[in-house]
Amino acid sequence: MHKTVTKLADGRELIYYDAGPTPRDAADRRPLEPAASASEIRTDPFTGDAVTIAAHRQSRTYHPPADQCPLCPSTGDRLSEIPDADYQVAVFENRFPSLADSSAAHVTALADGPYALTPGTGRCEVVCFTSDHRASFADLDEARARLVLDAWTDRTGELHADPAVRQVYCFENRGADIGVTLGHPHGQIYAFPFTTPRTALALDRAAAHLAATGRNLYDDVLAAERATAGRPDSRVVTAAEHWTAFVPFAARWPYEVHLYPNRRTADLTTLDDDARAEFPRVYLDLLRRFDRLFPAPAPYIAAWHQTPRPARTELALHLELFTLRRTADKLKYLAGTESGVGAFMNDIRPETAARTLREL
Repeated sequence: MHKTVTKLADGRELIYYDAGPTPRDAADRRPLEPAASASEIRTDPFTGDAVTIAAHRQSRTYHPPADQCPLCPSTGDRLSEIPDADYQVAVFENRFPSLADSSAAHVTALADGPYALTPGTGRCEVVCFTSDHRASFADLDEARARLVLDAWTDRTGELHADPAVRQVYCFENRGADIGVTLGHPHGQIYAFPFTTPRTALALDRAAAHLAATGRNLYDDVLAAERATAGRPDSRVVTAAEHWTAFVPFAARWPYEVHLYPNRRTADLTTLDDDARAEFPRVYLDLLRRFDRLFPAPAPYIAAWHQTPRPARTELALHLELFTLRRTADKLKYLAGTESGVGAFMNDIRPETAARTLREL
């Protein structure tokens, strides 16, 4: 992997990742003002959850025409976030970030009531998987998928090196039904200054399991799922030498798959070489199965769960892939029970979903 770091016209960082040395000297010719954000993090007094308020994002780019896509390479007078005429993988600071260090200068503390408020510091990055606007991650070859994995890993290491960052979250939203506002194949990386609510809850559950059994919860879950591989009621979708993909026992989404490395590790930076080499084949296979679920490719979220800082041994790196679509023409909406009290209701048995995905 070859990495080139440069700056956009407003001072934001842009990083090119190439399979080998590639000249990257095109300058951003846009007349942009210096980037600044004004986010704040408010703590819910009843749950302790951190909620980010980022009102400046209301003006962000929303479903532009394909010929005005800000993630396509720059060509002629059509200038985008990528100054070069082509690229392999590119990562840059979001122009409309939910979290940014510049937020520290814009927050005024609210002292009334039992409330806590802090600046919305952190970092939000955009990861462009390919310069091809019409492609998707599933269309990539294994070499390009590996380059994306290397970019995720590099960014995780650099962002975790910042003592103000507690959790690095790499993810992809695909499809208008998910809420994607740019059609170009891309993902995002958030560097949070706090441990996210679901991760904090998972930490508590894993710590309780360790105290009660002396064993790691993620090891026990993976062993239980792998033990059923080959049975008709198995939730395993695919079991490779270094990775296992399975539908979780208490799946919340119609089609939801968790992908675990068979050797537990904390985050992408500590993933071993064998698992890195095998990941592209296994992950592309899963994405292509999701594309075959319905007549049109399924909208999905793909989310890397990594151990937050300070380091804890209870959690394990894994990827969560799920779609909101439950049939070809029906979505799984977060309605009264899910949105109101966080109680998920799933219309498809996890064992049925796993069998469907295995058979595709």
